[in-house]
Amino acid sequence: MEGLLTMTDARPLGADEASFIAVVRSGDTARFALITERHRRELQVHCYRMLANYEDAQDMTQETFLRAWNKRESFKGHAALRTWLYRIATNVCLDFLEKRNDRTPVPSGLPDSGSEVLYLQPYPDRMLPEDPQESVVARETIELAFIVAVQHLPPRQRAVFILRDVVGWPASKAADALDLTIASLTSALQRARVTMREQLPDRRLDWRSPAAHELSNDERGVVKSYIDAHERNDLDGLMSLLRDDLRFVMLPEAGTSVITAKDAVDGWVSGGLFQPGYDDWRCIATTVNRMPAAALYLRTPDDPEYRLFNIAVLHIVDGKIAELTGFDATDKPWLDLPPKL
Repeated sequence: MEGLLTMTDARPLGADEASFIAVVRSGDTARFALITERHRRELQVHCYRMLANYEDAQDMTQETFLRAWNKRESFKGHAALRTWLYRIATNVCLDFLEKRNDRTPVPSGLPDSGSEVLYLQPYPDRMLPEDPQESVVARETIELAFIVAVQHLPPRQRAVFILRDVVGWPASKAADALDLTIASLTSALQRARVTMREQLPDRRLDWRSPAAHELSNDERGVVKSYIDAHERNDLDGLMSLLRDDLRFVMLPEAGTSVITAKDAVDGWVSGGLFQPGYDDWRCIATTVNRMPAAALYLRTPDDPEYRLFNIAVLHIVDGKIAELTGFDATDKPWLDLPPKL
């Protein structure tokens, strides 16, 4: 198969494409799985950006491979196998969004707090593509604020924006994948960029340029201080780590609060945290969405062990926590956190 030419552009097929065509001819399911599996992680990240939910992204990636198998005869090598799979994954997500009326951000009811994405889930870093240079997982495009901002785009605009400005496809390629004219695609992209600038006014907006992947020493230090204060029930210490314009949300409950550090801590205490029965903590530092995080474990008076309670994902600016997003971490083995300490 090496050197096989496509009928449309007479260019040599790559190894993936040639192998895939051989699989199509033989119907070998094991070889099909071997060839397509290497694309799983980046396709799953693509689905996650479209859907903001890790479990849905897993399901839609699996649906992508099922649809690819069923459509395997349509692959002629006119595009790279990776491109063909991305096209299928994008349309799988669009089909999913068309059927679900719970995938539109809902008003929070709070002043200046935008809309809630109640289905948002964190993305475990261990499931990101392994190549640290891979542009599709630049840190700015996997952080929670970016994922939330993307959800404010209508589904087709969302797909256009991700394919063009995140994955970096040329206009002709993205238009073909979405069955759009170049003019329609360009218009959708312009509208999407306006919305993204509105949603992320203080963030870097050039998502395709090189970006850091590792946590800074500053971020690591703040996480350590956050864990120390939490384990010691040091409310003043916690308060000192929070910006006065803190943005706080605890999912899946509704309601993002933009509040002072004191109000945030007072709210946690009035909700029962750091009170008897909720004051024996152990925490471990981790990362999700390439962001610093702390997994919080609670030991109640009638339990000899610390059990996973939730995970606090932190956006740190100039040594202070500017955003704190809490997630219920129970019954989520894909987070790869020990269930107890």
